[in-house]
Amino acid sequence: MIKLGEIQTLKIVKKVEFGVYLADEGQNEEQNAAERPGQALQTSEKVLLPGRQVPREAGIGTEVEVFVYRDSKDRLIATTARPLITLGGVARLRVVQTGQIGAFLDWGLEKDLLLPFKEQKKRVKEGETCLAALYIDKSGRLCATMNVYRYLRQDSPYKKDDRVTGTVYEISDNFGAFVAVDDMYSGLIAKKELYGDVQVGGTVAARVIEVKGDGRLDLSIREKAYLQIEKDAEKILKVIDSYDGALPFTDKASPETIKREMQMSKNEFKRAVGHLLKEKKIIIGEKAIRKL
Repeated sequence: MIKLGEIQTLKIVKKVEFGVYLADEGQNEEQNAAERPGQALQTSEKVLLPGRQVPREAGIGTEVEVFVYRDSKDRLIATTARPLITLGGVARLRVVQTGQIGAFLDWGLEKDLLLPFKEQKKRVKEGETCLAALYIDKSGRLCATMNVYRYLRQDSPYKKDDRVTGTVYEISDNFGAFVAVDDMYSGLIAKKELYGDVQVGGTVAARVIEVKGDGRLDLSIREKAYLQIEKDAEKILKVIDSYDGALPFTDKASPETIKREMQMSKNEFKRAVGHLLKEKKIIIGEKAIRKL
């Protein structure tokens, strides 16, 4: 069976003026038994490899490794070129054009790959790169999608406390930020661990806090508590400096204010403030924190 969207080894079963037709080994054996000289190959399971891509001195029965996709007229066609992504795979691809039905991505072949609007997590622009998976749509065409969750692997080599990097492909108000670690493994930064300017399409550095039973990774963009206190304390001092030496709220401020201004939870802010007090680097007034 010829497989759309996959790299496969097929045999040359017929030569024509503009190239050769390929089929899988089983089909070739069938046609050898049934075909007579001068007769056309009686099977729909064959695909054209254009002449300019046919290996030199290749003949009937020669095996060729090809990728099968559809041309601009929706016909199956083979190529010896290697695409940047294959069926079910995930890759970062460059946007070469946007149009009325979506965007078109460079995937290493002559015909660009369609990324429909409905498959975009955010509107992409020409020149950008985006993380996408390759799938077959309802009409039997190869298309790209930014909904990569189901295509990510769960067999990462990482363990607890390992440092990783990945691409944010979705942000959920309920769950947090979904991350493709190394652009291939499934990870999640839970809502409670999510701080700072994290956006769809952005790259994040994170720490593995748990490897789930199914292999998915729970991540945090913050350090362990005892290490994070030092970083948070330094950040508070810098923010105080930006306010000319007096932060206009204290650790009694609302969690919303602290998260907006400091990108910390209230508990993290209080721990860091306590650390600075102990080191006698700040004083806390009724309405402000001042640097000593």
